[in-house]
Amino acid sequence: MKTVDLVVPCCNEGQVLERFFRETSEAAESISGYEFRFIFVDDGSTDDTLKIVQDLAERHACVRYISFSRNFGKEAGIYAGLKNSRSDLTVVMDADLQHPPALLAPMIQAVEEGYDSCSARRVSREGEPMIRSFFARCFYRLINAMTDVDMVDGAVDYRIMTRQMVEAVLSLSEIQRFSKGIFAWVGFKTKWVEFKNVERLEGESKWSFWKLFKYAVEGITAFTTVPLRFASILGLVASLSSFLLMLYEFIKSVAYGVDVKGYPSTLIMLLLIGGIMIMSSGILGEYVARMYMETKRRPIYIEKTSNIHIKDSLNNKM
Repeated sequence: MKTVDLVVPCCNEGQVLERFFRETSEAAESISGYEFRFIFVDDGSTDDTLKIVQDLAERHACVRYISFSRNFGKEAGIYAGLKNSRSDLTVVMDADLQHPPALLAPMIQAVEEGYDSCSARRVSREGEPMIRSFFARCFYRLINAMTDVDMVDGAVDYRIMTRQMVEAVLSLSEIQRFSKGIFAWVGFKTKWVEFKNVERLEGESKWSFWKLFKYAVEGITAFTTVPLRFASILGLVASLSSFLLMLYEFIKSVAYGVDVKGYPSTLIMLLLIGGIMIMSSGILGEYVARMYMETKRRPIYIEKTSNIHIKDSLNNKM
């Protein structure tokens, strides 16, 4: 019998965890030939998420958990789950039931057909603010235009992977992680299953517009240097424009005499060049900041408590 680990990053999901476990377990039990285990990753929750997970672990042998010392972010949660997975297949899914458990069966079927991975893709954004949907689509168009990896519009973190693909993902040990890009970068044969957006049953989304913006910047700077080239091109255009304006003013002064009416155009050019310099410095700063954080080699997460090694030891003795 093959094993499947369900990696579930969760932060303040206490209101929905019991229902998530019940519905996902029912979906898993309907799939024959596979043994399912849960790996809950508590990302520094401030509600009763950890207590509920620990209660589930006491009542069910298939439940394992890791709890962080603080909130390290969803990317760290995904990495921790993958790192502690030892199964034949590994699934990453959210605890808020926006990733339908019913898709587990077609995902496993895709692997049986020879795919290395099967990932879910939203084909609708019902219930999501229109402004967020608009910027999400813009982000995918932008990042696909600037990078060599193909990031599918509407792709979510919900996916199943073979052991080989999981090891490939873990081999990318960068501290500032962008999983959507990493999944695409490592390659492997992937099948996409479509589903309609499901609204949260309880609680609120942890992704504010500002967090999504920072996440988008993280993704762009992690997989392309095009913004640096863009800044260089802007600098070249500004320099050429300044030279042409200077040449124009020189010819006009020689032909028609001294003219002091060029003050507005001079001010505009100074503001343009200054703005380009500040923007270019900001773009460069983003990449320098990434290099700075990577060179520190800090751990991606710090584990506070876990039952994984205890349960694995008991299983090995049995």
